[in-house]
Amino acid sequence: MPVYLWKGKNKKNEIKKGEMEASSEDVVKAQLSRLKLTSVKIKEKPKDIFENVVFMQPKVVMADIILFCRQFSTMIDAGLPIIQCLDILQSQQENKTFKKILKEIKEAVEGGETMADALKKHPDQFDNLFVNMIAAGEAGGILDTILRRLSQYLEKAAKLKGKIKGAMTYPIVTLVIAAVVVGIIMVFVIPVFEDMFSGMGSALPMPTQIVVNMSRSIKGNILYIIGGMGLFSYIFKKIVKTEKGEKIKDDLVLKLPVMGMLLRKGAVAKFTSTMATMLTSGVSILDALEIVAKTAGNKTIEKAIYGVRSGISEGRTMAEPLAESGVFPSMVCQMIAVGESTGALDDMLQKIADFYEEEVDQAVENMTALIEPFMLVFLGVVIGGLVVAMYLPIFKMAAAMG
Repeated sequence: MPVYLWKGKNKKNEIKKGEMEASSEDVVKAQLSRLKLTSVKIKEKPKDIFENVVFMQPKVVMADIILFCRQFSTMIDAGLPIIQCLDILQSQQENKTFKKILKEIKEAVEGGETMADALKKHPDQFDNLFVNMIAAGEAGGILDTILRRLSQYLEKAAKLKGKIKGAMTYPIVTLVIAAVVVGIIMVFVIPVFEDMFSGMGSALPMPTQIVVNMSRSIKGNILYIIGGMGLFSYIFKKIVKTEKGEKIKDDLVLKLPVMGMLLRKGAVAKFTSTMATMLTSGVSILDALEIVAKTAGNKTIEKAIYGVRSGISEGRTMAEPLAESGVFPSMVCQMIAVGESTGALDDMLQKIADFYEEEVDQAVENMTALIEPFMLVFLGVVIGGLVVAMYLPIFKMAAAMG
């Protein structure tokens, strides 16, 4: 349906304006007449020429989903029907992409579909975990509670992901900046010094000669170096996209000295938090493990979770195959075993998640404290070494003149 822009005056002679989706201009006039507006002006909103260009549209970010869950939960708790909730949320949504999605969801629910089925049509925004929890909420008549739990879970997951991503970004950005600075010095600065030293008539000190030779080599082969780096990046991405390549990469990542431990703790926190949320919401343990495995983000972790699911389907406990996988710490397996034996598995999983979220915080702080001095020393040695190498001939000439 088209969207109309309207403007009018209320009883207090105040100017009011807004937009309304309607089948025709007459419908808008009738609606505004009920609101006692006068001097009404209505015109059809011009269409966005980039509306159907996917990459030109705003993306739906996690903050949009979290806010949607909170507002939806509050409205349902207040007793509003689902369709009315969706209508209000759609009209208030500023993100054009998400607004369109909410409109499609509302129309699907109006057509007789369940909320879960309507959400399933948008997997990029609502994953299996989200859809299954909504389905459980609809079946149990506790949709408001499920939406509230989802918003809390998504907030925690986003915070955890942000911390791990931030810890990984810092050293990568520092190394990239260092590489760019060294590259600029080698290509543009060293040749100036080389021209200046060429008239000295004496052999350059060995460190200086090495740096000059490196500069010549880099400058003479700069296109080959850039092309080689691009080719290597392309081949690496292609290999990683294969199933075997992805498994090798994910396994190696977890074995990295410092970063591997951080990622492992993050994976434990995500696994236990997700399982706790789903079990508390009424999702069966086998379905929960299936969903958690698919959203693990690491093939090694995924394989371990599928192993646990297979063990449970054969009549074993959750803790036994989890311990056999060798991926999860023994403390986690022991606490899960206690949770199973006492019948409070969801509570125990949430306690483990809270503990490992704190562990991730501590690991990020420790890694940052370790990386900062290392990076400073590395940059000092590399750039300082280049500067000293360039000034050695000047020192030598000054000593000879003295």
